[in-house]
Amino acid sequence: MSSNGERGRRAELCGSDEHPHPRPHHKQQSRPEANAIAIPTAENDQFAYALSSNEAWAGYKNHQNPTFFPKLAAGQSPSILWLGCSDSRVPETTLLGLQPGDVFVHRNIANVISPTDINSSAVIEYAVAHLKVSHIVLCGHTCCGGAAAALGDSRVGGVLDTWLTPLKAIRRDHAEELAAIKDAGDRAIRLAELNVEKGVQNLLANYVVEEHIRTRNIKVHGVVYDIASGKIRDLRVGNASVMPGAGKEMAAPSKMEVLQGNHGVLIFKEGGSAMTVG
Repeated sequence: MSSNGERGRRAELCGSDEHPHPRPHHKQQSRPEANAIAIPTAENDQFAYALSSNEAWAGYKNHQNPTFFPKLAAGQSPSILWLGCSDSRVPETTLLGLQPGDVFVHRNIANVISPTDINSSAVIEYAVAHLKVSHIVLCGHTCCGGAAAALGDSRVGGVLDTWLTPLKAIRRDHAEELAAIKDAGDRAIRLAELNVEKGVQNLLANYVVEEHIRTRNIKVHGVVYDIASGKIRDLRVGNASVMPGAGKEMAAPSKMEVLQGNHGVLIFKEGGSAMTVG
């Protein structure tokens, strides 16, 4: 759990908008020459630019490692099931410094994990029972529009009001604690933390997860991603945080799992997880 001071610094960097939306940038475009070749850019055609970028990326990866794509095509065996928010600023594989094939993913608005949601339940069951992931990571984040909306009393509209019902229930259950937090940004961050804690409780109560914790000791982690710093904060609310050895500086090598990423090393150990940037 973060302190009020830490939460305040994060909230300031989220801006004052209760429902943050990306604002378009309007640039003065110079007129192209009559015979100039139109090269796709993010400004004139975002989809064409994305396709062009994909082609360049695929070419680079193939040049860097000719076996990369053939190995992916042969099958997947990810170690992590990542349950996160649909927010475009929280791309799991990128922020973890990992690669395609490393992380099995489910994302939705405000990273809601509900036992009545058949979509997330199907993903969890497949990842745990069939892919045999070793870790389930539920990730909330700062500057969360869903958390900010759940704190408000006005309707968001349509199905979103129904979807945010679990967050509003958390808000009611923790009304006194949240009311004591004066800054709106700090309140939204705290609600995001509470949402992760509740989601982890639901994961630990999931019968498939429960069975595989018992039979093969999979770990459930609750974390919050700080958009302003790019860093993940382990809330230590999953089953890894209550296992023997929790709180020790470093577990024995046999108790560790290391995932070597493109930009860093993600280490899962007794008592939580940590990432070091290389």
